[in-house]
Amino acid sequence: MKAVVQRVTQASVTVGGEQISAIGRGICVLLGISVEDSQKELEHMVRKILNLRVFEDESGKHWSKNVMDKQYEVLCVSQFTLQCVLKGNKPDFHLAMPTEQAESFYNSFLEQLRKSYRPELIRDGKFGAYMQVHIQNDGPVTIELESPAPGAANSDPKQDRTVWQEITGIKNNSKTGGLYLTRMKMGFAALSPGSLSKSQHSCQSWRNSSREKKRPEPRDLLSQAKNEVHPEKKTAAPAAGQRAMCLRSGSHRCRSRSSAN
Repeated sequence: MKAVVQRVTQASVTVGGEQISAIGRGICVLLGISVEDSQKELEHMVRKILNLRVFEDESGKHWSKNVMDKQYEVLCVSQFTLQCVLKGNKPDFHLAMPTEQAESFYNSFLEQLRKSYRPELIRDGKFGAYMQVHIQNDGPVTIELESPAPGAANSDPKQDRTVWQEITGIKNNSKTGGLYLTRMKMGFAALSPGSLSKSQHSCQSWRNSSREKKRPEPRDLLSQAKNEVHPEKKTAAPAAGQRAMCLRSGSHRCRSRSSAN
């Protein structure tokens, strides 16, 4: 479910040249219903709309009050085009709930909205009609809302903070620091307090396996590199080359060998 919430000084809906709804100061809600939406998404959206803080308080501080705090009006308009998916430049609406189901769902949304707030302050358009919506945006202020995907687990900020503190402590501990790398690979949302011990065990196993592999000593590596760079030391030098080396060094032994040749 998607909603576009606009803070307005006034808004109205006209159908066939006749005004059917109008509000003064408050919010105008354009609502798009998805084919996958259920009662859970409906309740989530009602709660977010009514608690959205887009108004100032008595001292003039912005973003402090919601529509219920100010006792302002709400105008709701069904807007299936919010579920649009573009195919090239052509809008496609296969993600929107079919009209027969969407009308009943939209009426349930309005009923839930009226139960959670004052019914006389809730206005709506005409479902399925060709409407002209006149909105005088105040600010302008426009907020996009979207309900969580069906089946997605809602994140608890307090639990996330606890997990983060545990991970930070593990990072600072040299014995279990490998778990911090695991968090970076798996993502923070994938970790929970119950999964920390399991991840710690896997990291410990990885460290133990890496310690069992004996690394070559630096001296052995240096010797191997010298042998690969100077393989000629293991082979005999040609006779001409040996005479030249002997003449340069002044060796009597080399001179005797060269005279014999």
